[in-house]
Amino acid sequence: MTAADDVIDLLPSWRRLIRVSVSPLPDGRDGVPDAQGVQGLPVTTDLDLPAGLGISAEGLLTAGVDGTVGGTLVYPVPGDGTFVLYGVGAPGSADAHALRDAAAAFASAASRHGRLALAVPRDTAVPPELAAQALVEGVLLARYRYPVLKREPAGGQELEELVLLAPADRLDEVARGAERGRILARTQAVARDLANCPPSLMTAAVMADCAVRLADECGFEVEVFDRAALKELGCGGLLGVNAGSTDEPRMVKLVHRPSGADAGTGAGTAKLALVGKGIMYDSGGISLKPADAVHATMKNDMSGAGAILAAMTALRALDCRTAVTGWLMCTDNMPSGSATKLGDVLTIRGGTTVEVLNTDAEGRLVMADALVLATEEPGDAIVDIATLTGASLRALGAEIAGVFGNAQPLVDQVLAAAALTDEPAWQLPLARRYRRELDSDIADIKNMGGPNGGAIHAALFLDEFVAGRAWAHIDIAGPAQNDAAGSWHPRGCTGFGARLLTELALGFTPPRGVSV
Repeated sequence: MTAADDVIDLLPSWRRLIRVSVSPLPDGRDGVPDAQGVQGLPVTTDLDLPAGLGISAEGLLTAGVDGTVGGTLVYPVPGDGTFVLYGVGAPGSADAHALRDAAAAFASAASRHGRLALAVPRDTAVPPELAAQALVEGVLLARYRYPVLKREPAGGQELEELVLLAPADRLDEVARGAERGRILARTQAVARDLANCPPSLMTAAVMADCAVRLADECGFEVEVFDRAALKELGCGGLLGVNAGSTDEPRMVKLVHRPSGADAGTGAGTAKLALVGKGIMYDSGGISLKPADAVHATMKNDMSGAGAILAAMTALRALDCRTAVTGWLMCTDNMPSGSATKLGDVLTIRGGTTVEVLNTDAEGRLVMADALVLATEEPGDAIVDIATLTGASLRALGAEIAGVFGNAQPLVDQVLAAAALTDEPAWQLPLARRYRRELDSDIADIKNMGGPNGGAIHAALFLDEFVAGRAWAHIDIAGPAQNDAAGSWHPRGCTGFGARLLTELALGFTPPRGVSV
């Protein structure tokens, strides 16, 4: 399944379009809408319910529902269908994060049903448009599945349709938010598909083919570089990591140009470069990983590149006014007689030499080539994203990404996008006092530092290749993978970063000044 006509079958979230629409709340039954499929009704902590529903506050409490976010009660009404009462917290308190979680709880409670309707809470802490967006994201992301290789997909009924029910005077705002939520949820689902696909199917070449297909449908440009082209460019980092593999590497360049004549290159257009680690499977190379549970998840080591490719699918649809260039650095990392050895020296694009002391510190090697290429083009900032270090996972846990950077205004934009999308991130220090630990006796730099501060060493290594341009690094080694499902987060690959990068691009402003 490697032909361009077939690769899209590996991305079921792209092939399947869930219908999302908006309808006015009916006037009858004291505010209880007529049944269409299964309907969700918001419940606040004051337990104020429509009288026509036929259940009291005391009845709710007896059933264990107190209106807090995450609580649900499936409630059949004879002659009117099935309702799911879903908690949204104190009246007027629900922000986008709470609504996303509340909608996810509703969607999970109604997992046996493919057609859902959801009443938008009348009183929230956010405008109707953002409330609708969060509700749609919560439902669609909670119902995500990757059924490609299952004979009989598990996990309930496939979601076919979602209708948001809102007051007539808010329909336009709710419709705009619902469509934005649909696009963003699909974006993250595509990132999940890319990372969940087994590495024998999602090779570097297939990843490139996926990019070509998605570019045709989404209006961005794509250029694919094979091994011969990479040799001409002098991309020794990517080629060195690929040396042990029987599969060819690929570098994929993606370009989004804002709509309008010459908008993508015209003066005054903000220009953002995105660099993604695309290690399709990471065995560790000669520095072989132990055969444990972590090794078994290493198909997710291309999650950074997957997040960028997925984000690019949304930019035209959301009328992104930033010119965005993406660099996907794709290969697997395998041990063999031809693999890069410990002590070898690789030459990165631009001439910097790197002594390789650990072949399992390979992500920084492939991204170094792309960072140099990004600096060779006009641009305002570079943001890279990678499942880079176990040190970041150990420092921040499995739910929070680490962020480093040389320009605080850019780091602040990354953190703001993380907060908006509820993809948590925390700034870590780019502590230059540790740079000397990357000094090499025989090359310009080595790819490993000392035994402590591994996430900082990796960031300092990448900083060597950005030529002083405003730059931020997002380490998603922790949140790229979930051991257990919860709320709108599935078990397995999460697609973390796809919505974050999309929001970053949509709101990007060129940073001024570099802090050290």
